[in-house]
Amino acid sequence: MRHAFKYILIASAAGLVVSTTAIPSFAERDKQRKTAVSSTEMPVLSYEDSVKYNTLFLDAILAEAADKTDSAYTLLKQCIELNPNAAEAYYFLAPFESDKKNDSLAIAYLTKAVELSPDNEDYQERLAEYYINARQYSKAIDVYEALVARHGDRTDVLQLLLQLYNQQKDYDNMLRVLTRLEQNDGNSEGLTLSKVHVFELKGDKKSACKALQDLCQSYPNDLGYQVMLGNWFMQNNEPKAAFERYQNVLNEEPENAMALASMYDYYTANGDTLKAKDIMKRSLLSKNTDSEAKQSMLKQLIQTNEKAGGDSTIVLNMFDKVLEISPKDAAVAELKVAYMSLKKMPTAAIDSAIIDLLNVTPDRKGARIQLLQDMWSAKNWTQIVEQCHTGLAFNPDELAFYYFMSLAYIQLEKPDLVVETIRKGMAHCDKANKDMVAELYAIMGDYLQKQHQTKESYAAYDSCLAYKSDNIYALNNYAYYLCENGGNLQKAAQMSYKTVEAEPRNASYLDTYAWILFMQGHYTEARIYADQALQNDTDSVASSVILEHAGDIYAQLKDMKKAVDYWQKALKAGSGNEAILMKKIRLKKYIKSR
Repeated sequence: MRHAFKYILIASAAGLVVSTTAIPSFAERDKQRKTAVSSTEMPVLSYEDSVKYNTLFLDAILAEAADKTDSAYTLLKQCIELNPNAAEAYYFLAPFESDKKNDSLAIAYLTKAVELSPDNEDYQERLAEYYINARQYSKAIDVYEALVARHGDRTDVLQLLLQLYNQQKDYDNMLRVLTRLEQNDGNSEGLTLSKVHVFELKGDKKSACKALQDLCQSYPNDLGYQVMLGNWFMQNNEPKAAFERYQNVLNEEPENAMALASMYDYYTANGDTLKAKDIMKRSLLSKNTDSEAKQSMLKQLIQTNEKAGGDSTIVLNMFDKVLEISPKDAAVAELKVAYMSLKKMPTAAIDSAIIDLLNVTPDRKGARIQLLQDMWSAKNWTQIVEQCHTGLAFNPDELAFYYFMSLAYIQLEKPDLVVETIRKGMAHCDKANKDMVAELYAIMGDYLQKQHQTKESYAAYDSCLAYKSDNIYALNNYAYYLCENGGNLQKAAQMSYKTVEAEPRNASYLDTYAWILFMQGHYTEARIYADQALQNDTDSVASSVILEHAGDIYAQLKDMKKAVDYWQKALKAGSGNEAILMKKIRLKKYIKSR
């Protein structure tokens, strides 16, 4: 990996934040900055030494470019030995020492570079950054102050100084830097609020208040600053002054969202519930109030309502009024769905709210999936397919839509569409839930069997088990089809036995294992599991397949009385194998079905 000259600036707990940057390689330095190498910085050397120095420095560049960091380091050291006053050699050596955790030596090299080339701002900024990395904040401040002294318009350096002085809790210098920023950029809300914050840290509330008042006077048409000043009065226990500010704003602009929100807080703090409710209603029904503020107030309404007994009609009525004014506010519509779900309202009502939400933002896949789950309970197969198609138009990589659609096609008895849907969904299975992917592959395996695509079916089962090796459903069906199709019986037996271990009372799994043992010629052992399958078959009508298999097993054990009895029961249960069953009963012998 190519060597990079890197440094990391560490943020203090007090809030010092400086972006992490990579120092460019020799060949990739920022073209917008002045070059780090200045001919005036070079000492007077003989012609031979000058050529030798330049050759060494160039070789160092080439070595670094070839990722030969040790060679680059050695060559730079040789440069210094040849010319101890070569500032650029010290500068480029510093990152190597930093990489070796020799931070003190790295700083020493950078300090030397700055001494040798005091006008090079690249060197000075890098030295300040290394000081910050070493938590030597006072020294970093000295470097940045020197830079600002020469270039007072360097806003980026002033911002760094502001953070450093904040870390040092030097509030007077913070205010001085903020004043310099104001001189460069003009007065602004951000700078004023920063000054207010610093004044408050100093305990100088009078100056903090004056700074906000000056901002209001500077921008008399911006009512937001009046509200800010009112909020400051509230935070500093001057509610009367705060009320005056809020009221003045509302007199001038009755639907001012900031003023309404602050007035609501004022009445709430003073325990005036009725007026607080009135302000909340005005705010919620104002087109000027943004969605985030409305959500916050609606949550407060829900909380207050729950404490008062939880009359959901009041809350829902307010939701409806808000959505009537802002019908495309998806966040409020989603909050309404969440509230209805929390209150366990009727499914039909919740689904109606979800449909309203999806009409506004059809890409909300979580809401659509909830709707599909409700539709599944109602067995609305056709609607499920339609919703899945719509969902895929907006979220084509959401596997849940393919999942619900394939299950709906099963219910609609459209096997070809089941396989087609799952195949499309498998293109998006990389980031999907592994259990869902496994389930879809298992379903595909079953339906490929129905289409007599045995090889493809086995591949689907293998994929299922690759995602979830203990998928009992797939293990059982895979094992059974291997047995029925004359496949690997040993593999089938191993898979089937896992299902019996997992669910020892599952009649279907017991029957599959018994039948595999039967096909292997282990009739006595097969009978044990066949009997258990019969005992655990809890369906109101016994499975004809389990009964027929039991009859076949007893026939091979020469117990024809029980064999015929089970075959007759299988015939009565409605087997699709009537002709073979009748022949077995008539001849009183086992006959292969295929």
